[in-house]
Amino acid sequence: MGLDQAATKPHEQLAAHLAGKMEAVNTLIRARMASRHAPRIPQVTAHLVEAGGKRLRPMLTLAAADMCGYGGEYDVHLAATVEFIHTATLLHDDVVDESAQRRGRPTANLLWDNKSSVLVGDYLFSRAFQLMVEPGSLRVLDILANASATIAEGEVLQLTAAQDLATTEEIYLQVVRGKTAALFSAATEVGGVIAAAPEEQVQALFDYGDALGIAFQIVDDLLDYQGDTKATGKNVGDDFRERKLTLPVIKAIAAADTEERAFWKRVIEKGDQREGDLDHALGLLHAHGALDRTRQEALEWATRAKTALATLPEHPVRKMLLDLADYVVARIN
Repeated sequence: MGLDQAATKPHEQLAAHLAGKMEAVNTLIRARMASRHAPRIPQVTAHLVEAGGKRLRPMLTLAAADMCGYGGEYDVHLAATVEFIHTATLLHDDVVDESAQRRGRPTANLLWDNKSSVLVGDYLFSRAFQLMVEPGSLRVLDILANASATIAEGEVLQLTAAQDLATTEEIYLQVVRGKTAALFSAATEVGGVIAAAPEEQVQALFDYGDALGIAFQIVDDLLDYQGDTKATGKNVGDDFRERKLTLPVIKAIAAADTEERAFWKRVIEKGDQREGDLDHALGLLHAHGALDRTRQEALEWATRAKTALATLPEHPVRKMLLDLADYVVARIN
């Protein structure tokens, strides 16, 4: 999602601090994505897993466990679990969205086909459940199983809400909690649980991941209308062209007069988009202060993430996680 352009890069500090553990995570991922009977599985999985990306979600699991003093090996299993769940959802999302590119490369569904992407995604979900069982913790299993269900629920909700002008900010937040924040919060929470951290610390880790994930997605949606294509890897207006009702548009619609509402109905609900419509949409977003108010909301969620860390022990990782919350929103400052 274009985190590289901020002034500092705390995710790289995390990666350096957790280098040994992350190497073990990557080794485990490669081992578990193998298949003796279906060579298409490692082909499709490797295309996405080896494409880069910051491995932010598994790093959050390792960071949470490390900050809470965990000294075992199952944080690696849980970090790999989180990455498998994430990769599976990406494979499915690209099919649903009919995407042709991810991280600057052709998507798996374009290189192979939709059936392969869906079925390999299912395989990765199965591998994730095998991994999450291995630590022998019913609570960990409960957290990650619930997160998987919440992610799927959020994606289905988005299907009905994304092009419906009746979609409210509350529904948008529910979608974001499902499609993005659920895995962030599960990643941090299981790190605390596996380390047997006190309940208030486990809750704080959940709250941090939840707020960070929401800020992360709001920023991504905001940058679709005011980002630098070279910095974000996205073309300005992609969400508009795909008729996605994201937070800036929801705020503009809430303030729209009859004529403006008719415009949004035509371009979003009916999909009747014409030359100049994107510029007109940008004008309406600016006129109603929708971009500024969306920016403020992202900053507030980042502040909530940092506040949640207050109850956690002093630790080098804690500072990195605080910086990460600032970093996620640095692109809109």
